Amino acid sequence: MSDLSAAHVEAFLEMMSAERGAAVNTLQSYERDLEDASSHLRTRGTALTAANPDDLRAYLAHLAGQGFKPSSQARRLSALRQFYKFLYAEGLRGDDPTGILDAPKKGRSLPKTLSVEDVSRLIGQAESEAKAGGDDHLTKLRMHALIELLYATGMRVSELVSLPASVLQQNGRFLVIRGKGNKDRLVPLSHAAIRAMRDYGAALAVEVAKEEAGSRDSPWLFPSSGKQGFLPRQVFARDLKSLAARAGVRVATISPHVLRHAFASHLLANGADLRAVQELLGHSDISTTQIYTHVLEERLHNLVQNHHPLAKQAKKQD
Repeated sequence: MSDLSAAHVEAFLEMMSAERGAAVNTLQSYERDLEDASSHLRTRGTALTAANPDDLRAYLAHLAGQGFKPSSQARRLSALRQFYKFLYAEGLRGDDPTGILDAPKKGRSLPKTLSVEDVSRLIGQAESEAKAGGDDHLTKLRMHALIELLYATGMRVSELVSLPASVLQQNGRFLVIRGKGNKDRLVPLSHAAIRAMRDYGAALAVEVAKEEAGSRDSPWLFPSSGKQGFLPRQVFARDLKSLAARAGVRVATISPHVLRHAFASHLLANGADLRAVQELLGHSDISTTQIYTHVLEERLHNLVQNHHPLAKQAKKQD
């Protein structure tokens, strides 16, 4: 790094510390990132303070070629943006060469999900425990109802634990769910989910009847003594992991949100339309649901391989 560049970087770091209260780790990270950029720019015959947009594009391309993830490239670019904004604000440069640079695009990570076999083991374990009775029978019935409802509807966990007790009075195989923005949507229920919910509701009514006279019935399907009045989602997540351990399903892969993803993935893999899954999940924008397009791509690939005349002919020749 040239002496002039070094002095400007030092002044930049002092400003970040004094005026913005940047932590020591943040300052060290900025210093390392700027030093790395400066080292590469020297190979192009230019100094950090004199770099133009093409120089910086070349640096980002170099990072990509070295195998840096888009998130790491974006962090380096962020350090450069801060540095050149400082130079511009101090009158040390008349422009900001990062102003027209696009941030490296981060690939959208695929959601974790479960196989149909794993979900079957989870539900089977919950059902067996609910039928066995014994201590904490109501808790076991509650877990069975929770997991059946979640996998049957793909509800958000916040929607599930805050279901009103009035859903027990509904007839038919549909459930009205109030989601984000107080928007209602209609989702179908499986026969298994209906049975599990009614078994739990009957046991809950018996438990409530045993309590002292004058106690007020809870308005929630899954009541709790906590501040919100309904089962905390953290408690459900913890109990779900315990159930997974007993069912022989890897605990690290389990969460209520993963079951929601399994619901969507399994529907799409078995022929459901993406728009229909969007409605069931309560996504206001189809782009949110498009994280599942990898499932559709695999389904289409299998469809072509199994049904296209040329693919069939190739299989016969093999």
